[in-house]
Amino acid sequence: MTAKPDHLTFDISGMTCASCSARVEKVLSRQPGVSGARVNLALERADIEGSDLDPSSLADAIGRAGFGAVLRRDDFTAHRDADEAQAALRRADERQTLLRLVTSALLTLPIVIGMLPMMTGLGEAWISPAWQALLATGVMAISGSRFWREAFGALRGGSANMAVLVSLGTGAAYLWSLWVMVGTWADPHAGHGDTMASHLHFEAAAVVLTLIMLGKYLEARAKSGAAGALRALGRLQPDTADLRTPGGSISTIPVERLAAGDVIVIRPGMRVAADGVILTGHSSLDEAMVTGESMPVSRGPGDPVITGTTNSEGVLEVEVRAVGSDTRLARMTRLVEDAQTGHAPVQKLVDRISAVFVPVILIIALITLAGWMLAGAGFEAAMVAAVAVLVIACPCALGLATPTALVAGTGAAARAGILIRDIETLERATDIRLVAFDKTGTLTMGTPEVAGLSPAEGASEAELLQLAASVETGSEHPLGRAILSHAGQQGVVISQADNIRAVPGHGLEGTVDGRLVRVGSERYLSEAGIKTGRAGKTLGQDQAGTLAWVSCGDRLVGVIRLADRIRPQTREALAELSSRGLASVMLTGDNQATARAIAAEAGVSDVRAGLLPAEKLDVIRELASSTGGHVAFVGDGLNDAPALAAADLGIAMASGSDAAREAAAITLMRPDLRLVPAALDVAARTRRTIRQNLGWAFVYNLIGIPLAAFGILPPVFAGAAMAFSSVSVVTNSALMARWRPGFTDN
Repeated sequence: MTAKPDHLTFDISGMTCASCSARVEKVLSRQPGVSGARVNLALERADIEGSDLDPSSLADAIGRAGFGAVLRRDDFTAHRDADEAQAALRRADERQTLLRLVTSALLTLPIVIGMLPMMTGLGEAWISPAWQALLATGVMAISGSRFWREAFGALRGGSANMAVLVSLGTGAAYLWSLWVMVGTWADPHAGHGDTMASHLHFEAAAVVLTLIMLGKYLEARAKSGAAGALRALGRLQPDTADLRTPGGSISTIPVERLAAGDVIVIRPGMRVAADGVILTGHSSLDEAMVTGESMPVSRGPGDPVITGTTNSEGVLEVEVRAVGSDTRLARMTRLVEDAQTGHAPVQKLVDRISAVFVPVILIIALITLAGWMLAGAGFEAAMVAAVAVLVIACPCALGLATPTALVAGTGAAARAGILIRDIETLERATDIRLVAFDKTGTLTMGTPEVAGLSPAEGASEAELLQLAASVETGSEHPLGRAILSHAGQQGVVISQADNIRAVPGHGLEGTVDGRLVRVGSERYLSEAGIKTGRAGKTLGQDQAGTLAWVSCGDRLVGVIRLADRIRPQTREALAELSSRGLASVMLTGDNQATARAIAAEAGVSDVRAGLLPAEKLDVIRELASSTGGHVAFVGDGLNDAPALAAADLGIAMASGSDAAREAAAITLMRPDLRLVPAALDVAARTRRTIRQNLGWAFVYNLIGIPLAAFGILPPVFAGAAMAFSSVSVVTNSALMARWRPGFTDN
């Protein structure tokens, strides 16, 4: 029997405002096995967590609430296809909304022009009541029917949404006008006679619906743009791959059929279909959409390639290492999706307000109606004020404030190579006061190079390098690879070494031309009886770097000094942090001399050297305590994972270990430390946009509803204001999608 899932994602249709998304969340939270549900209005998605979840029963529950639900399969290709299908539906809805808008505008325009003299006090209306009724009926049928359908679905599901308010408001104005007109025709002496036109509000119903439809169209356009980054990521993976068969021929197959170990051929202009390692060929790959790296990156045999990147030049043969949901592109997409479906802490207040917003507005409208009538204004004036309240009060702006900003901000960050795990990360990132950096692989390249050769008396540099390189042929250690690389560059002939053996924590030993050669720490050679003390003073052990001591038999041959280079952008990144008032600290397990040299080159004054992983963790906790819990840590290695998890904000390099990436809240898709201040910047801007949106939405309703209730804001202007509120919120969020890092690549 197949186990039931503990996470499900549904695409939700029919949501129009915050009340809708709150209703879906409430319904889902009550279902058996559900421990949590997050509904994103901007993405029209529901993410459900729990145990033994039943997709069909959850879909039925969403359906009973008045909304549509389509389950997403949990793999990268399915998610990509679902995003494309949803985008297609949005485009179709956008086109239909535009058609409704244009038709409604054409029908409304004659009413407005015909009523203009009367509305400006310059004379009688140019259009007859019959023509007003006919044109307004067309608008109600074309645009009003959409809101009636949505309102009916919401009420059937036991909730009230924006469509209910619009339907009640415009319906009341239309039906009242129809009642007055028919009543006057039936009994001209009982009606308003020649002044009947002044008591008709067909233009209010038609104009309000047209303006709201305009708002819906502009909102749909802006939402589509804000969510574009996620769809762009999904489109990066090609649908097919050229597979080299065991017989040597090439066949084109769907990417879903690729498996680890397959060999694929990537020609110029093609996208990489799966993560892998180059077997043959050299080329430049465009990684801009995945890592944010603006310039093509040179790749050759042994180098990794990433799904979705574009081959610019040569033909490559690549051994597949990861496919589908295991690829770096898929993990990146999941991180962006998870971040975009979260709730900001301030959103909890919005959710509580949205849950009762429409019922409260209905009560306010009834109080407005009763208040005006008790004041002796008559039913018509009371009805107009109540309609204005219903029309201007719209929870759309509240519901869209957070998700649209979040979608745009995290999408823009992803394009720049910054992956933000969740919305809580945005809150923490804006409060950072100090940034701690790991040294090796973070501030530095993580690939040591030979920085100096110090042969002992009676030995030569060539002998020193030849003996060390011969033994290191059996090593995978970065220091060993650096020695071998330098020997190759110097043209040193490497001898055959036998009986190579690693001595954990000390070094290597092996037999070269019948002589025992040791390469390792000074302590290792000393314990073997090799005298190093006096020679050490002249062989550079006081210089920065890691020293590899070499002996042959019982004779010291010399010392090889290896040093790591800082990343090219390190000094610029740290200077940018300093300009923002953020302190920087370097943490490393390396020796004090090496740490000080690297720190001086990078521009860091606070250095903590000789730290074990547990001690790094203690330092992070100490720094957090001294700053009030506002510390970020940037690292890449397995030993950095505890510190990344303990920091208030963990930032990991994507080129680092899986453990580091899992422990971090932000992942940098390329090893450019300028992305650290950029990540803090985009987080701050996204949070600021969310707060601007919410502030606008709250203030708009707090000001607009009283104005409408007291008759200062007529229904036509209320409809325009309502449309403007949603459009302004979504447009402000869409501006976030244009964010770019404040630096340019050289």
